[in-house]
Amino acid sequence: MSKYVKVKNGILTRNGVSLLVPFMMITSCFALWGFANDVTAPMVKAFSKIFRMSVTEGAFVPVAFYLGYFVMAFPAAIFIQRYSFKHGVIVGLTLFALGSLLFLPARFIGYYFPFLLAYFILTCGLSFLETSCNPYIYCMGSEETATQRLNLAQAFNPVGNLLGMWVAMQFVQAKMNPLTSAARRELPQLQFDMVKDHDLGVLIQPYVFIGAVAIILGVLLWLNKMPMDSDKASDKKLSVALRELWHEHNYREGVIAQFCYIGAQVTCWTFIIQYGTRVFMAEGMDEKAAEILSQKFNIVAMVLFTISRFVCTWLLKFMAPGRLLSILAIVAASALGGVILFTDRNGIYCLVTVSACMSLMFPTIYGIALRGVGDNVKFAGAGLIMAILGGSVFPPIQALIIDLDITLLGIPSTNISFIIPLICFCAVAIYGHRAYVRHHIYGTLR
Repeated sequence: MSKYVKVKNGILTRNGVSLLVPFMMITSCFALWGFANDVTAPMVKAFSKIFRMSVTEGAFVPVAFYLGYFVMAFPAAIFIQRYSFKHGVIVGLTLFALGSLLFLPARFIGYYFPFLLAYFILTCGLSFLETSCNPYIYCMGSEETATQRLNLAQAFNPVGNLLGMWVAMQFVQAKMNPLTSAARRELPQLQFDMVKDHDLGVLIQPYVFIGAVAIILGVLLWLNKMPMDSDKASDKKLSVALRELWHEHNYREGVIAQFCYIGAQVTCWTFIIQYGTRVFMAEGMDEKAAEILSQKFNIVAMVLFTISRFVCTWLLKFMAPGRLLSILAIVAASALGGVILFTDRNGIYCLVTVSACMSLMFPTIYGIALRGVGDNVKFAGAGLIMAILGGSVFPPIQALIIDLDITLLGIPSTNISFIIPLICFCAVAIYGHRAYVRHHIYGTLR
C-alpha cells in the first residue's frame, strides 16, 4: 500500500483515520451509474415502440446517453484538478439528479427530443462521477494493486446493473401497453396519443426514483469528511498534461481500447433485446413476451457478469492484468462468432457468455492505461472516460445493419450486426497482449 494508506485489521486507515466510510460512499456511486446504464439499455426498444420509430432512430438514446460522457469528461477533470475528487462527485450527483428529474417535464411535452436532452444532462453528471470516482479509488493505495482495487470497487457496479435490468423488466416493459409495434402504427392519432402518454408515464418512474437517490447521496457525501492526501488541488495546466500523456504509448492505446470496449459492451447489452425478440418470435411467441424473455436473458448475462468480476478480481492475484484481458477478449470474440452464425437459442447462449468475459475489461483497461502517468492521473482518467463515447458511435452503426433487414447466406441482419462488437473485442485483445509484453517482458510502460 502507499505511504498514505495502510490496512489495519482489514479496515482502510490513514494516519489513524479510517478510509472505510469514504471508500464505501464512493463505491456506492459505481452501483448508481450501473443502474442508470442498464435501466436505459432496453429503452431503445421501448422508445421505438412508443414513438413509432425505426431501430436506428431509437438508437439515438445511447447516442445522447454516451455523448454526455464525452462532452463533460475534460471539464470534469479541470474542475477536480482545481478543487477535489469530493467536489467532483457532488457536482456529478447534482447533474445526474437534474437530468433524471427532467424526465417529468419531458413526459408532459410528449416529444422524443426532450428525453434525449434529459439523457444528455444525466450523463454529463455520470461523466463527472466516473471522472472523479475511478481515479479516487485508484489513488487509495499503491499503483501495483490499483487494478485489483478498481476491479473490487467496480464489482459493485453490476449490482446496480442488475437492479436496473430488473426494474426495466418489471416496471417498464411489463407495464407498457401490450400493443405490438405493427399494431401501434395502425392506431388513429387520438388512440395512439393515449397509449403513448400511458407508456411514457411508466417509462419515467425509475428515473425519478434514481434522481431522488442521487440527491440523498449527494447530501450525505457533502456532510462527510473525505480524508485523502492524494485528493489535493493542483494548478497544472491541461495543455501540459495532455502533451505529457501523448508520449505515453501505453496510455494512448488504452484510450483506444476503452473506446472499443465500451462500444462492444453497449451494443451487446442494447441489441440483445432485438436479437432475442427475433429468435423467440421465430419460435412462435408474440412480440411482448419475446421482449420480456429477452430481458430475462439480459439479466442472466448480468448475473454472470457480476460473478465473473469477483472471480476475475481473484484471478488477478495469479495472472498479469494484460494477459487475462487478452484471453477474455479472445473468448468474447469467439462467442460472438457463435452469435453471428447461430440463428436459434444457441446464439442467445453465446451472447450471454460474452458478458462473463466483459466483467474484467473496463477497470482493467483503466488500471493498465494509468500506469506511469504520475500527477496527470486526473486528466488521464478523464481521457479514459471520454473513451466511453464508443457507446455513442457503435450502436447506430449496428442499428443501421439491423434496419437493412436482409439475409446473407441464411444469416439475418440482426445476427450479422454483431460483427461490430466482434471487431471491438479484437482491438481489446491486441491491447491486452501489447500491455503484457511491454510491462512483463520488456519492463517498460511505453
